[in-house]
Amino acid sequence: MAVAEVLGPGDWLGSELRDDASWRIRLTETHRREVLAAVHAAESEVTEPHRQEVLAAGREITRERFRLPTLGPVLRRVRDELTHGRGFVLLQGVPVEGLSERRCETAALGLAAHVGGIVPQGPEGAPVMHVRDTGADPSHARTKSYQHSGRLGYHSDPTDVVALLCVRPAKSGGLSAVVSSVAVHNEVVRTRPDLAEVLYEPWWHDRRTGDGPDSFYTKPICAARPGGGVSIAYGPDYLRSAQRSATVPPLTRAQEEAMSLLDDLTNDARFTLTMDLRPGDLQFLNNHVTLHSRTAYEDHPEPSRRRHLLRLWLTTG
Repeated sequence: MAVAEVLGPGDWLGSELRDDASWRIRLTETHRREVLAAVHAAESEVTEPHRQEVLAAGREITRERFRLPTLGPVLRRVRDELTHGRGFVLLQGVPVEGLSERRCETAALGLAAHVGGIVPQGPEGAPVMHVRDTGADPSHARTKSYQHSGRLGYHSDPTDVVALLCVRPAKSGGLSAVVSSVAVHNEVVRTRPDLAEVLYEPWWHDRRTGDGPDSFYTKPICAARPGGGVSIAYGPDYLRSAQRSATVPPLTRAQEEAMSLLDDLTNDARFTLTMDLRPGDLQFLNNHVTLHSRTAYEDHPEPSRRRHLLRLWLTTG
């Protein structure tokens, strides 16, 4: 199998974008007022007896109901950048200050609905996942990456787009970092074409849903996309934890070497772009062409000041 480089705007280096403000979009005061008005309208339209159930399911938070006359066209450009451009955008200035947790959820859902379709998360099919340290042990087989404060390896989420709205940052740490997985892929093709071929073979992954066979599945790290390009699904933590199953074969020497190379490249300063997410920052990432990570963090002792992000999964198909 001959693997070739993938060209296009998704092939970028973090070192070239650190001083480039084009990937940041700051909301104007008009945009912020529109968001607050849309949040109020979205909640007012839900009758009180069914408010919690409807808002929790996200059924009423649609693009048509969450009207954003001037911000809507901006979010359509965000969608275009995600699907046809670099694959990431940072929206800044979402008015989360003073909003209740529920209203922050509504704002996140409404903004995301202008970018893509909401994908349910977790066993309960929640439209919004709360990312905060629950004290979970990161070494436990069922612990998810959003449940602890430890460092995360570079990975992609299992949907077209992941969006993260920062409500509160940590006391220290918790920095978000992004790399172009296309650029990493191309570097592997140039320097180790033998390992590039290994990335297109089946790999065992762990869903961390339990110890039964349904928790484990095979999927290539790299796959050709219809119409051209490449989709890259990587997560070293979940690949390594798949080894806990007696039915999963050990990683081959070539696989170990390929993972080591990917981890070296994704942590190379040439590729990484770091973001210190502040309250009101809404990060959008295309999981097919980017990988993201987070540094370990230390929280405030007061529960009301602890790090809190809202995660949404979106489809753009």
